[in-house]
Amino acid sequence: MVTLLFILSCGPKLDQAEPPIPQPQAFSYSGTEAIPDRWWTAFENEQLNQIIDTALTKNLSLESIWQQFQAAKSNVRIQGSNLWPQIESSLQSGISRPVPDFAGGENTQAGLSASYEIDLWGRLSSAKEAEAFRAQASFYDYQAGAMSLSAEISIAYFRVITTKRQIELVKEQIEINNKILKLIRARFGSGQVRAVDILRQEQLLESTRNLQITFERDLKLAKNQLSLLIGKPAQNELEINKLDLPELGALPKSGLPLELARRRPDIKNAHARVLAADRDYAVAIRNKYPRLSIRTSVQARSNTYSNLFDEWAYNIAGNLVAPLLYGGRLRAEADRSEAFKNSAMSDYGQTVLQAFKDVEDALVNEKKQKERLEVLKRQLNLTDKTNSQIRLEFLNGLSNYLDVLLALDEQQQLKRDKIEAEQRLLEFRIGLYRSLAGGFETERETKEKS
Repeated sequence: MVTLLFILSCGPKLDQAEPPIPQPQAFSYSGTEAIPDRWWTAFENEQLNQIIDTALTKNLSLESIWQQFQAAKSNVRIQGSNLWPQIESSLQSGISRPVPDFAGGENTQAGLSASYEIDLWGRLSSAKEAEAFRAQASFYDYQAGAMSLSAEISIAYFRVITTKRQIELVKEQIEINNKILKLIRARFGSGQVRAVDILRQEQLLESTRNLQITFERDLKLAKNQLSLLIGKPAQNELEINKLDLPELGALPKSGLPLELARRRPDIKNAHARVLAADRDYAVAIRNKYPRLSIRTSVQARSNTYSNLFDEWAYNIAGNLVAPLLYGGRLRAEADRSEAFKNSAMSDYGQTVLQAFKDVEDALVNEKKQKERLEVLKRQLNLTDKTNSQIRLEFLNGLSNYLDVLLALDEQQQLKRDKIEAEQRLLEFRIGLYRSLAGGFETERETKEKS
């Protein structure tokens, strides 16, 4: 009994695994708002909700990950079948002529055979557990894929809106630049401006027209990306009529780092892979122990079909196999499995550290982007006042056109920068939601449970 307990202790199995990292402190910032599981609904945009719901069903990359999860579940059943007796039936028949020449021959046979390996050391159950943890990891792969997909769609969707806003702004700027061009041409006729001023204004006008072309290209590319994510051909037109970005709510609650570690699917995935590698290590160790199997068979034999089941033969045998000399292969396999386990543990720790960094980066990015946006607004307000004053002085002959051009160019660039900064702030909030949110149930999961 003592020997058995000693042998079993040689291949310990983990119930939990703590990441090999220092004790984490609280996150730098935290809000008060709880994040819904389907975090994108916080933007209160019904079209975005519909697009993401469609993508979670139609996106082919996500479908591929789901099918990998189904295959992983099948592997669990395959490995689990080794814990049950393996039963086979057989039927063999042959006809020989002339019969007297083959008297006593066994031409027809029918029987059943069964074999069963007794799981003395838990080797087979450990192998099944390893596959079960790999299936869990595959499921968390799916959840992480769904989370990434929802974030990518949200960014692409709002990028389409932002680019449309840029196009509308550039069209207004083209109209303004065209009006100023007509004004200075009129003043050129009266000798109040130089010919080079007309050329400079024409250059600014063409520059804004070039921006319109660039933004129109970006809009098409953003729509193409969105179509790809929702599983539609890029050439199939996708209409998005909104032109306003959502107002951001209060900063979400970041919670404690350990709460995050229990919530994020990528961390759950890494944890499950550690436990799977641990079970593989247990299997490798127990491969060095003896194996006990039982085999039995029942057969009926006859020279004629009518007498086939008149006589039966039975057989039962036990088989004990103990590895003696394999040239160090079993020890090497155990060492390899232990190294894989240690590698998985390191990957687990790195995944947790990356998750903490994602949250910290997202919090810092949003905080600083809000500050930058406020500076841009103040800068734009000052530029508007400066531009109005310079233009008034120019009309009164108190300033030259170059001052007008520089002020106008700066004002228009700041307006475009402000729109881009608002998009970046929204992307940082999406990144924060993505970093803090856990998994959510998709339609596929709901159907499988029902």
